[in-house]
Amino acid sequence: MSAPLAWLRLTGLFFRDLALSVHDVVLTVLNPRRPIRSAILAVPLDVKSESGIALLANMITLTPGTTSLHVSEDRSTLYVHVMNVSDETVTQIKDGFERHVQEVLP
Repeated sequence: MSAPLAWLRLTGLFFRDLALSVHDVVLTVLNPRRPIRSAILAVPLDVKSESGIALLANMITLTPGTTSLHVSEDRSTLYVHVMNVSDETVTQIKDGFERHVQEVLP
């Protein structure tokens, strides 16, 4: 896949997830009784470059309801706080943002 197309796909994915996250946060704000399950997760990293890790961490932090907290010293794990965690959250990060980040910044 060409680099411009890979960047375009990553941008599209980010804006789609941004919209979904804004919707989820708005529902939580408008309905304070809505159950939330927040957690700090350890996301194992396949992306190894400093720029790739930085891009991934920033995309996560820019998405409402999630915040990147720390990258382990050996760069193998990213710690993330998630407002509404599910059993698939780590998989969603890896198969979504991380996989697409690897296409543009290995």
